[in-house]
Order: sequence, then C-alpha cells, then structure tokens
Amino acid sequence: MSATSLAWLVLVVSGVLEAVWASALGRAEGFTRLGPSVLFFVALAASMAGLAFAMRTLPTGTSYAVWVGIGATLTVTWAMLTGAEPASLVKVLLILGIVGCVIGLKLTH
Repeated sequence: MSATSLAWLVLVVSGVLEAVWASALGRAEGFTRLGPSVLFFVALAASMAGLAFAMRTLPTGTSYAVWVGIGATLTVTWAMLTGAEPASLVKVLLILGIVGCVIGLKLTH
C-alpha cells in the first residue's frame, strides 16, 4: 500500500472516529457519565492522531474537509437512525451533498 493510500485510509477511519466522539459527547451529559466520557476522550485522541498522520501526506485543507465531512455525515445519520434527531428528505439530500463533496475532494487530489 502506498503512503498516499494509507493516508486516505487513516483519514477515513479518523472521520468515523470523529462521529464516535461527537456522539459520545452528546451522551456524556457534561462529562457526568463515565462510559460515554471515556469513549469521547479515547475516540477524540485516536481521531486527532489519525488526522495528524494523514496530514503528513495529504494537503491540510483537503484532509480537514474530508475529516469533518465524514464525521458530520455519520453523526447526523446516526442521530436520525436512532431517533435522537428527526429525519427529513431535505436533511438526507443535504447529507448526500456533503458525501458528494467529500468524494469530489478525493477524486481531485
């Protein structure tokens, strides 16, 4: 696997971990619940480390935009699937727009 391919793989996993820590933060209730609080800190550290690793190879702007796009997309999708946030056609279309932009950034790199 090339360095660039590895960087992209780590970046995607880091984006997934961003959704994990964001969701855990929402359940931590101001860090008063131990399980979600621990999950938040572990996922946050791993996500940031992966983003930093990917940025050694990939451009900063592209890396950050892809990381945020994956994290935001998965966080909103998870919230809609679990009923924590209402789903709507407009939200789904906007999420698909973010996915399209993330794919576009990958294809133009």
